[in-house]
Amino acid sequence: MSVKTEIFIKDRADPFVMRSADGTYYFTASYPMYGKDDPEGYDRIILRRAASIDALATAEEKVIWDEKDCPTAFRYVWAPEIHEINGKWYVLFAASGSAENVWDIDCHIISCKGKDPYNDPWEDLGKFTACEGDGFSFRGFSLDMTRFECMGNHYVAWAQNGGNSNVYLARIEPDRPWQTVTPAMLLTKPEYDWERVNIPVNEGAAVMIHNGRVFLAFSASATGPEYCIGLMYADENSDLMNINSWKKLDRPLLTSADLEGEYGPGHNSFVKDENGEWIFIYHSRDEECFCGRCGYAGNDPLYDPCRSARKRKVLWDADGFPILNG
Repeated sequence: MSVKTEIFIKDRADPFVMRSADGTYYFTASYPMYGKDDPEGYDRIILRRAASIDALATAEEKVIWDEKDCPTAFRYVWAPEIHEINGKWYVLFAASGSAENVWDIDCHIISCKGKDPYNDPWEDLGKFTACEGDGFSFRGFSLDMTRFECMGNHYVAWAQNGGNSNVYLARIEPDRPWQTVTPAMLLTKPEYDWERVNIPVNEGAAVMIHNGRVFLAFSASATGPEYCIGLMYADENSDLMNINSWKKLDRPLLTSADLEGEYGPGHNSFVKDENGEWIFIYHSRDEECFCGRCGYAGNDPLYDPCRSARKRKVLWDADGFPILNG
């Protein structure tokens, strides 16, 4: 049975919400292009903050960084994520290494110069770098980086072209979170039919750790109505850099068929609300866009602004696995 979810924040794809050490919630997302000929869009990093998740919907949105002011990153700024690491603020994002070339995308990082990420200035730390001996990572098409901590170790996961768009995992050190300290490990690649619709894709990793398990959600297939969310998991005490520690579900957790009036759910983030309950924030398109009435039907799906952020509560089954389509 399909369910309906109202738009949380309109025209904001790849939504990311985190709760800081002081309890403040922060929201960022891809700033859209309004059609393929839009001279703006995909060119900045925006940030909202509020005392609750719900209040983010009406919170003031600021531009904290713009590619026009950066010599190392250009337009096609996608999927920013804000992280508080050892008391310092960083944003991970994808950007092109050359003007107007979407195929030159790689993972980048900026750092806040002060303690207030909403008001203090940010500085460019350049493209994310790989450890010595890793000749693969961040050399070509990489994007959608996320960061998480488990049992005292810090990790980044990202998507990269390894024949297809696959998800990779590596460790970092918190005092230098712009560089991996282990070679990349292939975590998941498109294997099942639902991961290979139109384009074989795994991307948009998001992590939550719950009741002893590390759950890593990812998005699959092309970015139209076929977009959906899959899942991998591991024991939190296992060696996460050993692929044998991970298992992958053979079915998606959330698809367009699970939803009413929205299409292509994906690129989610996880965050706990004020009551300690897990919430997932994701994007999807509405009925108007799906039916071609939005005014952008002739564009590649990446160039319409119709992906909007929505939020839902994570439910749990009897075996302790997340339910996203409940």
